[in-house]
Amino acid sequence: MSNKATREALGETLVALADEGVDVVAVEADLSKSTTTATLADKYEERFFNVGIAEANMIDVAAGLSIAGKIAFTGSFAVFATGRAYDQIRNTVCYSNLNVKLSPTHAGITVGPDGGSHQMIEDLALMRVLPGMTVLVPADYASACAALRTAALTPGPFYVRLGRTGSDPVYPEGHEFVVGKANVLREGADVTIIACGLLVAQALKASDSLADDGISAEVIDVASLKPIDTETILASARKTGAVVTAEEHSIIGGLGSAVAEVLGEGAPTKMVRIGVRDVFGTSGEPDELMAYFGLTATDIAAAARGLLA
Repeated sequence: MSNKATREALGETLVALADEGVDVVAVEADLSKSTTTATLADKYEERFFNVGIAEANMIDVAAGLSIAGKIAFTGSFAVFATGRAYDQIRNTVCYSNLNVKLSPTHAGITVGPDGGSHQMIEDLALMRVLPGMTVLVPADYASACAALRTAALTPGPFYVRLGRTGSDPVYPEGHEFVVGKANVLREGADVTIIACGLLVAQALKASDSLADDGISAEVIDVASLKPIDTETILASARKTGAVVTAEEHSIIGGLGSAVAEVLGEGAPTKMVRIGVRDVFGTSGEPDELMAYFGLTATDIAAAARGLLA
């Protein structure tokens, strides 16, 4: 499979669901070409609502459509869709447990040249803390298609984190997404690497590098950040005794924090968190930024070696 961006899954999956008779609609805040919700608008104009640059209104319109029986997806960029509209997400969608699916694109630092103002690295923390919100972070295009389909067919509020740049393929076409289940992609005995989103492919590359040194690294994709698969994480941590987490997000409140919470309560384990370290993003090309913030396979492997040493 080509290195398609996870955002490309949004419009294509919505069209596929509509073709199947699923009552999906999309509400957009004037970014439909970038988020790919325009793909749904092109084929099913009556299912698409562009509210303009008004993200709070986007959430409230989606809430109203959900009350009317529709499965409402929202678009926009992650920094706007979660930051500008947080009150509406909290008090309208989650407090009322509405069937709204937040699926913003352009999350993380791989937004690139748009810079720190547009690089949303706090969204998982914001969404994870909301009661009733399910949080999914697909690793590649196939996983994103499956996550969006699962969100559409499962009642309640969902947050599906999508990215701008192309992602290395991890899963085959037709992959099935299970909420609350982590996927062990590679068995290992010496160290556990737990990743989500774009960092899953980097974790697999890091595992290859570690294998060259005789280090057996287990790789786990926590695509379902909430609910999180406590059982799989604890079993792996007890087996290896060392954990590295890797995410394209702040180390505060995201995957690293979630795993630390699990380990702290169930199996205290030495660990290192790979992620953005309490700073805003900056302008640059995606690959440059991944290296600048220490989010590459080389960085993950180095953290694992350091932890074991």
